[in-house]
Parts: sequence; C-alpha cells; structure tokens
Amino acid sequence: MALSLCASPASAATAGGVIAWGKQDFAITVPPTAALTGVTAVSAGSTTVLALKGGAVLAWGANNWGANEVPAAASSGVSQIASGWGHELALKNGTVLAWGNDWYGQTDLPASLASGVTAIATSYLHSLALKQNGQVVSWGSRTDVPAAAQSGVTAIAAGADHNLVIKNGGVLAWGNNLYGQATVPAGLSSGVTAVSAGAQHSLALKDGRVYAWGRNNYGQVTVPDAALSDVAGIDAGANHNLAFKTNGDIIAWGSNLVEETASYLLPCGPIFAVSAGENDSFALKENPSAPC
Repeated sequence: MALSLCASPASAATAGGVIAWGKQDFAITVPPTAALTGVTAVSAGSTTVLALKGGAVLAWGANNWGANEVPAAASSGVSQIASGWGHELALKNGTVLAWGNDWYGQTDLPASLASGVTAIATSYLHSLALKQNGQVVSWGSRTDVPAAAQSGVTAIAAGADHNLVIKNGGVLAWGNNLYGQATVPAGLSSGVTAVSAGAQHSLALKDGRVYAWGRNNYGQVTVPDAALSDVAGIDAGANHNLAFKTNGDIIAWGSNLVEETASYLLPCGPIFAVSAGENDSFALKENPSAPC
C-alpha cells in the first residue's frame, strides 16, 4: 500500500471532490459530505482515508486507535497528508503531526521532525520524512536510511517494508527485496519525476511513462499501454495501481479482487489526483457530480 499523492502540474483544477470505489469496509468508500468539494489532496490508508480541505484534515473509515480523531493542530495550516495502517500524518509549517496506531512507534516522532520538513510518506508500519537539506528520516518498524539518502533527495515513497526516493533525478531503493521491489531497473538513474511504493512492488514516472517492478502476482507490474505515455501522476496501492493522464483520464491495473480496478467502475475525468489504498481507490475531480 503506497500512500503518496502525485498531482498533475498541467491540471487547471486545484480543488475538487473525492470519488471512491472498491471494497466498502468501514464505509471507507463513502466520503463525508465535507469531502465532496474543496479538497486539494487525498491519501488512502489501510482502513482510514484522509483528505485536505482548506488546510484542515478530514478523516473517515475505521477509527481503530483513534485514526479518525484529527488533532486540533491539524484543523488549519496543513499542507500535506499521509494515511497508514491506523496511523496518520500531516505536515504543518515544516512540522510533522502524527496520531493513531503506535504499536511500532509510528507516532513516536523523531526530534528532527519538529521543523524543516518538506514532505511525508507512510505505509503499514513505518514512515518517511524529507528535510529541507534533502535528508530522509525514517521511523516506526523501519528506521534505516542508507548514506546515499542522507542528502540531495527530492521525493520519497514508503512501501510495506521498502522505500523509494528520487535523488538527482534517479531512483534509490532499500529495504525488503524478496520480490525485487528494491532492485531499480536500468534506465531510471535520471529523468524520474515521481515514485510510489506498493506492498511489494514499485512504480516510477519518467517522461510521462510508468515503470513498474517487484511482485506481479496480480499483474500490478504489468503496465498497460495507456500508462506508457502522457501520464501526469501515479500511486501504488497494496496490489493495484492508479495513474492519471495529462488529459485527466484515469488508468487502473493490478488486483481486482474487490473491483478496485474494474474499468466499468472507474470515474470519468478529468481527474487531477489519485490515491490507491489496500482494496480501494480514490480520485479527485473538480466537479464529481458532473456528467461524463
């Protein structure tokens, strides 16, 4: 399950409503009324979803470990969100906020995250943050960060037990490599603009083309033709992926056990952001009720 968000710089829309489909446990695919307009980011966790609206965090789904109980500090001024396995993150004025599940120290924030943070990412049991100096910080069940990721990093993505970052336009990866999810394919040493990590697979975006590697038991690394050009944003779920194109079209592939990727369920565009969860999918559309 990847919990990153890639928004299209080419999209004219900057706010819209959440559209959801897939498995409906905990009413996770039924966004609250407040999330139907004015949302600028969405992040799908394992059982909780976060949305960002006017700098305030919205949360819905299961409330295990208080995941839906957004702290007062996250009611304004938030710029980024990331939803994990019952633990939640928000970024406010360079400071990381965390709440919910703390079984593996997911909400025990390192002191260095009190200021100077520019990006956050989380997954099942660990999280990443990116500092202004390009240093990656990791906490929770996985705390190791290789020397190469201690400076110069510009983007981060956390998988179930592996991580991806971008440095000097190239992809760096570390962690569990049982299925090759941390073995970066040739050709991704430069020109990469986005990365996203699933449970046991990885995605990268280069020149509008999606690259995928790692476990392929659900076809999650078999990239469809539609995702080989003009892609603006990507997000990897546990075993499925979402992407949206520069024209706002949405693409989904991988696991379809609960119809999270079924083509007949995909919302019509234009879509300007996507987030893939464990068995569900989410997208942002400027006017979700507009006819196709």
